[in-house]
Amino acid sequence: MNPLGHPAENVPLQGRYDGLPGLPGGSTVIQYTTVNMPPEPPKDHIIWSLCCFLYSNPCCLGLAALIFSIKARDQKVAGDLEGARHYGSTARCLNIWATVLFSISVLITIIIVTVIIVQLSNYSSYPYNYRG
Repeated sequence: MNPLGHPAENVPLQGRYDGLPGLPGGSTVIQYTTVNMPPEPPKDHIIWSLCCFLYSNPCCLGLAALIFSIKARDQKVAGDLEGARHYGSTARCLNIWATVLFSISVLITIIIVTVIIVQLSNYSSYPYNYRG
């Protein structure tokens, strides 16, 4: 079971290889093996979900991401890799949205605080011109 575009490689295990098999002067008995690598298990993004849940939980997206991460881990343990991949993908999307919304809100807060500080410093630097 090879991914598309990757040819299977035959590696001789024993014996000499003096030429092509079946030709005179060459060894006719060569053993080959094929190694099937299992696919990488799907990621459940549990650490990212915990961070989003504990530190940045806008609109409860961190909680939803944590729930989907736990479901992905349960499916992976049960052997359903396709279900685990689906739940992990959903958890990743929710984590991305939670991170983006949290980053935007932090950026807006920094801008607002900076504008308020600049306005207050300009207001307090004016001399008192009271005309009554």
